[in-house]
Formats: sequence, structure tokens, C-alpha cells
Amino acid sequence: MRWTTANIRQSFLDFFKERGHAIVPSFPMVPKGDPTLLFVNAGMAPMKDYFLGIRTPPSRRVVDCQKCLRISGKHNDLEAVGRDSYHHTFFEMLGNWSFGDYYKAEAIAWHWELITKLWGVDPGLLYATVHKDDQESEQIWVKLGVLPRERIMRFGDKDNFWEMGETGPCGPNSEIDIDRGERACDGSGHRPLRCGVNVDGCERFVELGNLVFIQYNRDASGKLTPLPHKHVDTGTGLERIAAALQSLERSDGKVLGNYDIDLFQTIIKKIDSAAGELGDGGHYGQNPAVDISFRAIADHARTMAFLVAEGINPGNTDREYVLRRIIRRAARHGRYLGIHRPFLATVNDGVVAAMGDAYPELRQRAGEIAQVITAEETRFGETLDRGLELIDEEKARLRQAGARTLSGAIAFKLYDTYGFPLDLTQDVLRNDGIEVDLAEFDLLMEGQRERARAARKDESAAPEIQIAAGTSSRFTGYHRYAGESEILAAGTQDGGSVGIVVAETPFYPEGGGQVGDRGVIETQSGALAEISETRKSDGSIVHIGRILKGDAADFRRGAHVSLRVDRIRRDAAMLNHSATHILHYALRDILSTQVHQAGSLVTPERLRFDFSHQGPVDANALSSIEEEINARIRENAEVTVEEMPYDDALKAGALAFFGDKYGDLVRVVRMGDFSVELCGGTHVTRTGDVGFFKLHGESGVAAGVRRIEAATGQGAIDAVREHEKLLGQIGAKLGTNDAAALERLEKVLAREKELEKRLRALEQKLASGGGSDGSAAELVREVKGIKVVTRRADGIDPRALRELADRLRQKYSSAVVVLGSDQGEGKVALLVAVTADLTNRIKAGDIIKQIAPIVGGTGGGRPDLAQAGGRDAEQLDAALAKVASLVA
Repeated sequence: MRWTTANIRQSFLDFFKERGHAIVPSFPMVPKGDPTLLFVNAGMAPMKDYFLGIRTPPSRRVVDCQKCLRISGKHNDLEAVGRDSYHHTFFEMLGNWSFGDYYKAEAIAWHWELITKLWGVDPGLLYATVHKDDQESEQIWVKLGVLPRERIMRFGDKDNFWEMGETGPCGPNSEIDIDRGERACDGSGHRPLRCGVNVDGCERFVELGNLVFIQYNRDASGKLTPLPHKHVDTGTGLERIAAALQSLERSDGKVLGNYDIDLFQTIIKKIDSAAGELGDGGHYGQNPAVDISFRAIADHARTMAFLVAEGINPGNTDREYVLRRIIRRAARHGRYLGIHRPFLATVNDGVVAAMGDAYPELRQRAGEIAQVITAEETRFGETLDRGLELIDEEKARLRQAGARTLSGAIAFKLYDTYGFPLDLTQDVLRNDGIEVDLAEFDLLMEGQRERARAARKDESAAPEIQIAAGTSSRFTGYHRYAGESEILAAGTQDGGSVGIVVAETPFYPEGGGQVGDRGVIETQSGALAEISETRKSDGSIVHIGRILKGDAADFRRGAHVSLRVDRIRRDAAMLNHSATHILHYALRDILSTQVHQAGSLVTPERLRFDFSHQGPVDANALSSIEEEINARIRENAEVTVEEMPYDDALKAGALAFFGDKYGDLVRVVRMGDFSVELCGGTHVTRTGDVGFFKLHGESGVAAGVRRIEAATGQGAIDAVREHEKLLGQIGAKLGTNDAAALERLEKVLAREKELEKRLRALEQKLASGGGSDGSAAELVREVKGIKVVTRRADGIDPRALRELADRLRQKYSSAVVVLGSDQGEGKVALLVAVTADLTNRIKAGDIIKQIAPIVGGTGGGRPDLAQAGGRDAEQLDAALAKVASLVA
């Protein structure tokens, strides 16, 4: 058998299936219910709850091939990608798992059999490593008798103690390494100072398998606590094993890097094709410096494809920003290959061809992936070249000054104005040995964050409450609007504001997009607090409001109280919350099953639902969505709620949402036979209770994220009545009834269009000099062989100014044309146009930046055309007079 990447992947799964392991599909890269991770960065990450006993695994023995992403936190390989032959952001981790079943002896013996028997690696090339304190593993290797004693090596925590993050399951590990020979040392274009097992930078000795023995849990303080059961996490990097096996298959003795394997070559051929078609960067393997960009693009193409396939879109927060950074880094590397047009969608075709069989979602969402990537690539392309020009200018200035540090202010400008992530700027500068003043950059970033925090500061902050450790509240309000309980903690602040925590409460705390309940809390002594907000806080439910009767002492710890929820408000919010589930169903039914919820807000007055989708939803689709929702409401389907194990809920088809925290037992809300979701919110008992759904509008909120706003019940009826009222008012203004209003409006608009056309003709006549012979009123001077044409054209709008500038450029063939217009009320418009033959000597943007301040304005633009506005019309002549000296 030829060891293609696909064959290796399948052979691993089959090997362990024969040894009693259940094959499970890869978990998503976006962790479900794990706030400690931005992405799954190792095969073990999604298994963590199994190790901790929080959830029950599908089998005590499991085998899988897990999609992983190392781009943030402790495990972050981004900076090294492309610069050597083995670092990646996205990679596949083959893993076999024992959850309290077999342990070290079986794990070691099976992996040795896999590598030497199934994959046929010569044992004489292999080494084993163990943790220095793990005598058990060392003795297993010795007793196995497959390696000489000197090739069983001990190492410390750095190399042979594995942990996924700062906290969580961890333990010692044993690795199997292969000696790929001296020729491997130069795989990345350099030879390290020394070679050996576990030597950083050495490509000769490469890990083929990492056998982690999970026996501890590390808490936030760093303390290691033995787990109740011992587990095995054996990981094998697919790309690395493919490079090793495919090297051994070669007859020429060439040692392959990860990017030389069949999978990556399929992707690199697409990049090579794009570079040949759109650029001038040569071909892969011809220039080591250029090869860095080939490898980086190939790596980033996989990352962006899988992130978009999981519903992530480029944005400015968390995972969305990671995707944006990856696409922008890849686009920048495209410039190094001479590619100045969008090309990453073509590269994605290579990803689909190489990996679509193993991961069908890549084929299913290929069109969407290409669309998302191209949109972001195009958006960044508008500023990328200008940003790179700025970096080149700064590099030249630093060379002249003999300096090696780019100011934080410039790095911040690149980030804030040109969309350059800091790591992209650092990557561009790295080959020149230039560093960024991070202290200054961080100071400017913190200033921006502080301004943002101040802008959204919550004026109604809750009073401080001292909540004892272990205190928790139980929500009892799914079917109740009132109850009695005991105060567990309370706090007040000036102005009568109070925060109260009770043992049991019918008040729903804000969560899942649904706003918290309002109502009243009354003590047995008659003291009364009006609750305006209900929130969650570390397992407790905090009621925030103000004291209407009595004082703070009445709401002391231990006091018995009665609680009453504002039922009208709760019920209105409940209608809207249930409607979001029906809306989610309708979007997936009519637009695409790839639609996923990206956020929501449910209030008594309205609902807001954000969802993943490329481009606006057209009017016909919106109409169909609204009709389908109201049809499901009229169906009056039963709404049932059931608690069940998390894994069972997913098997039942329930939709879960990335970023939400789910325990082993979850609440499943089912509506008829069309909607099943995990949800902790309050809901109607039948869909007919929603009454009526009215869509208010659809809009975009971020790249690849759309928003629908709507209302239900009385709110929907009120919206329809408001629309009817507005139509009546429009008809009255037009002097007709509703039925004839549209025809009357069309006539008014046609008349307006005709008047605008006449006005345009008059403006053009005025701009050409106003005379019947079309004589020009411009001033023409010759400055050092260059014609400089200036002209005032008062009362002309910017569009007419551009048309006049085009005519003057045609008239004078080779010239710098500068126009100024008094727009009235002191406002000024300036325009500079430079004919194409002069833009290599004179830039329109440079001139506009010099004359705009004279009229109290700013401006900018391209080398051939730039515009500015100002506020001081009295200085317009002075600004135009300045042009000749600037050209000189």
C-alpha cells in the first residue's frame, strides 16, 4: 500500500477499531461549553470532560482524527508557520483513548506495533522518551525488549509532561521519535547548532507518537490532584507521520518536510497556478525566501476553510478576529508572490480536493467558504498596498537613522487605519531585523479600549453583594410567577439601590438572549423592593432594584420574603423567545441548513436574531420566512421541554450553540416536528400562543452575519397598525387615498427626476464657463514644463467637479488640474486631478494634503485624483494660488 495521507488516516482508525475502539468523528474546532479555550488545540481538548468525569464517553475505548488549531494561548505556532517545514496552525491529530480502561503497557505496545508492523518503519531508526520520574513507563519499554537501553531516554517536564493549557487534565508522556538521517537537518534551510531527540529546531529527529498518561488535574493555583481514574491520550500528528512514511517510500533518499506530502502538494499546486497566472513570484521550490509564502498560504488556506465551514466569519472579536488575521496574512503573502488580485478562493479549491473526502463539510460549503474568503480578501486588498507602502517608507527611514525599532504609533496606525493585525506588521518586519515598540503600541491600544469601555459603561451597576462561597440559587419560574424564599445575601448602595440573592426564585435571570425578569420582593414586615433587573453571578441569581418601602435592614440575610414576577412583561418576552426558535428553523429551512445562530436579544417589546449568512436576504426570501413562521404558529404545534444527557440531545438532533456552556444534563425544547434546540429560557406551551409574527427588517451587522428584527403578539399587531397609520399619513400628504398613493408618488418622483436632469444641465453649462461658445475661465500656468490648471467653480457639487476635471485633463492632455468650489454656508470643495503621464512625479494626494488645511479641511485620495472638504471659503483663492509653488 502507498502511504498517502488519506491511507494513513484510515489505517490508524482501522488499527484501533480492531482493538476494541469506537471510531468517533472529529469534534468541531470551536469548543462547546469550554470557556478556557478559543479553539481545540489538541486531540485531548474535547475529551476533557470525559477525563474529569463531568460527562460519560460513548465508549471506554475511542479512536479519532481530530481537527486542531494552534493559533492562540499557550500553544501558538503562528509566527513559525512557513519559516520551517513542520509548523502549522491547522493540523490533524490521530488519537486513541482509554477512559479508565487500559493504561501504559497496552498503549506503548500497540503504538510500537502500529509504527513498526503496520506502517513498516525500521525499529533501528526509532527512539523512545519517558519522563524522568516515570519509572513505570521506562520499565515497560525495557521489558518490551524492542529498543537498546541507550535509545530509551529520560527528559524533564519541558519535553515529557503534557498539559493542554494552564489548567486541566495532564500527566507524563512517552514519545516515539524517528531518526530521519543527516540530510533532514537542512530541511528548513539551516542547520541547528546541535541535533538530537527533543532538540528545538532539529528536523532530523521527529516525533511520530506522543503517548500521554492522564493521571492529574491541575487547578488555577498550579496544584496537581490525582484523577479518580487513569486515562490514556495517544496522539500522532498526521502531517508529521505522512512526511516520515512518504520519505521512506522514496528511492532517491530525499527527506520530505510536512509541506512536501501529497496533501499539501495538492494545495501548493493551486498557489503555484495562481502565482503563474496572476503574479510573478515564480514556482515553489525555486527560491527559499519565496517558499516561505507558499507554505504560509497553504497552511492558512486549511485554517480559513475549516473555520468558515464551522460557521465562523471574519470580524473584530475572538474567533472572528483570528479568521480575519489568517486571511489577511495569506493575502499579504500573496503580494510577495506578485499576486495583486483575490486568489485565495482558488487555493481553497485545493483544500477541498485534498481533504473533502475526509471532511464532507468542505465540499458542502465550498461555495460559501470561497465567498467569505474572497469578500475579506477584497476588503483588505483596498488598504493592504497602502499599508505596505507605509511600512516600506518607515523601513527606509529607520535604515537612514540606523534604528531597529518601529514606533508603536506607526504600528497602531497600521492596525487602526489599514487593518494590519500587530502580528502581521511584526511578520513583515522580521526579515529586516526590525522590532515594534510594543510598550507604546500596548499603551495606545489600552487607550482605545478604555475609551470603548467608557462609552459603554453601565450606569446601573449592581450594588456590591458579599456572597459566601458555595452559595447558589435555584430557578423555579418555568411554570410559576411567584414564590417564597429566604435571603442568602444582600447589598445596597447610595440612592436606595439594592441587590438581593435568595435560595429559590421565580425570577428568570438574563441569559440565552432573554432579558431578566422584573417584579417585586416583599418581606414579612411589609418592606418592598421593586426589581428592575435579574442577573446571574457565579451560580447565584441576583435581583437588582430599589427599595420602595422600608430600609436596607429589612432585606438582611435570613429574612423570609415573597417574590412576584411582572407576568405581563415575562409573557411578552416568552412569546418572542419561542418565536426565535421558529425563526431559526425557518431560516435553515428556506435559506440553508448552514445557517447558525450568532446571537440574539429577546425583550418583551421585540426580538433580534443574528445568524450566519453571506449577503443580504432578498425580499422574496424574507416574505417566505415570515409566511413559514406564521404557518407554524397557526399549526399550534405542541411545545415540550425535556431534560436529557447532552450527548443524547445531540443524537436527537438538538441544535447547540458554540460558546454556550452545557453540563452533562441539558434542557431540550422541542416544537412540533420542526424544531429541537438546547435552551434554558422560558417558552410557550403551544406555538399558537405566539399569535402573530411580524418582521421589522433585515440588515448586516458584520462580515457574514445578518440580523433580523421582529415582534410577536400584541407587539406585532401594534407594528401593523403603525404601518397602516403611516400609509394613511403619506396618502394625506399626497392628497389621495391609500389605493392611489403609489401612482401619485410615482408621478412626483418622475417630476423630481426631470427637474434634477434640468439642474444638472445648468450646472454643466455653468462649469464650462457659462457662455454659449463654451469658453473656459480656468487659469493656466506652466511650471518647470508642467501645465498647472486652476479654476473656481462656485456652486458646483463634487460630482460636477469631477466631470469638469475630466474634461480639463482631456483638453490639456498633460497637466495638473486643481478645482475649488464655494458650496455655500462657508463650505468648500477641492479637487486635484493629475494626468497619467505625471503621476510618477506628482501625486494628487500630496497636493490635496497641502492645500486642504488652508481652507480648514482635510482630504486624500489616489495619485491621479484626490478630494477634500473645508470650512473656510474666504481662503479658497489662497489655496488655489498655492498650487503652482507646490508643483514647482
